[in-house]
Amino acid sequence: MKYLDLDILKKQLNIDTCFTDDDNYILQLGEVAEQRVAHHLDDSLDSIAEENGGELPAPIKQAMLLYVGLLYANREGIAFANPYEIPLAYKYLLASYKNYNHSAI
Repeated sequence: MKYLDLDILKKQLNIDTCFTDDDNYILQLGEVAEQRVAHHLDDSLDSIAEENGGELPAPIKQAMLLYVGLLYANREGIAFANPYEIPLAYKYLLASYKNYNHSAI
């Protein structure tokens, strides 16, 4: 995991820093989020960061945090409630960064 860290992930998930039982799982979710966002954008996060002075744009980081929150809260493949997509969330944040020219991943 290169662009997220445990502290920011725990803040996103509203988990106290003294609770460490889920740390490895949370780190794994961060890795999944970075890979999933890169795949969604059809571009490497490194190249996007390079184009932005070495930093990922805030909307991309926020999309990764939203994805981690989704995975942490929904640990199973089945939802028992009526799921719906939150407007202006994950896909909206990533849309303007999608690379339609090639598939780098």
